[in-house]
Amino acid sequence: MMNRTHNTKTKTFSRIKTGVMTAMTLSLAMAAGSAQALTLYTAGPGSLAKKLAAGYEKQTGVKVNVFQATTGKVMARLEAEQANPRADVLISASWDTATDLEQRGWLLEYQSPNSGQVPAQFKTPYYVAQGISALGIVWNTKSGTTEPKDWGDLAKPEFKDKVTTPDPSLSGASLDLLIGLQNAHAQQAWKLFEDLKANGMIIAGPNAQALTPVLQGAKAAVFGAVDYVSYASVQDGESVKVIFPSSGTVIAPRPMMILKSSQQQKEAKAFIDYALSPEGQKLVADAWLMPARTDIDAKRPLFKSLKLLPEASQACVSRKDVLDRFAKLFGQQ
Repeated sequence: MMNRTHNTKTKTFSRIKTGVMTAMTLSLAMAAGSAQALTLYTAGPGSLAKKLAAGYEKQTGVKVNVFQATTGKVMARLEAEQANPRADVLISASWDTATDLEQRGWLLEYQSPNSGQVPAQFKTPYYVAQGISALGIVWNTKSGTTEPKDWGDLAKPEFKDKVTTPDPSLSGASLDLLIGLQNAHAQQAWKLFEDLKANGMIIAGPNAQALTPVLQGAKAAVFGAVDYVSYASVQDGESVKVIFPSSGTVIAPRPMMILKSSQQQKEAKAFIDYALSPEGQKLVADAWLMPARTDIDAKRPLFKSLKLLPEASQACVSRKDVLDRFAKLFGQQ
């Protein structure tokens, strides 16, 4: 009897021990997997980020946690987390944000072997373009207004109260356009902004929010629309047209960078490599962005075919100064 009881207790203890060890093994495995997961902060497009994350995970087995928001919100989150950094890789919608982070010493130096086909103007030792967008006018072809050809056309009486623009404090690309116009035309650019304000142009949140009333027909045009969002709408059958103004516009390379605080630097480098691979760049092109690599086909006009605003003839103004002046003009301060 005692032997049978003893044997039963021994088996029970053995099963408990085995269960505990299995649980510990699974827990350790999950912790290891969690530790290896890569955290990506990106300023859109969200669908592209998810596809890049899925492709990278399939290729490497490394999970990618994605936080997607506007440029302003992404940068605010980075600032707020400085005591406990979480992001490994950052993709911004504004080249200047990468320049700023490099100057602050936040970035890890890395040049991907897949960046050879990326033009020199779209890469540095610390960051490289994922893709490139351009800023333009998006016009509702059924709005009853004359097709605009240049920025100033949106200040004409027929566009009274019919124009939206993205909020430059939320859209890095929109702020790039304001700076580009300021650098190229100085005070004349601010005269244009004043005329647009007097003509009823409204600041309508981030890029997609500025586009929505134009898609719905409530407004006629977007001043400074990010082109890739609108190209996707055209493909979906919406009655809108993307117009690049005759006097010139700006392009917005979308820089990818690795945070120096990353605990997953090897995996972060592999993600940059994947995003610049032919497979990754095809995903970029499918999102209606211009690929960073010149050897990848695109479904839309490339930057070499666009008339760009001239470079500044004097020292460039700061982003904060332009943002503050624009906000004051439109009563946001």
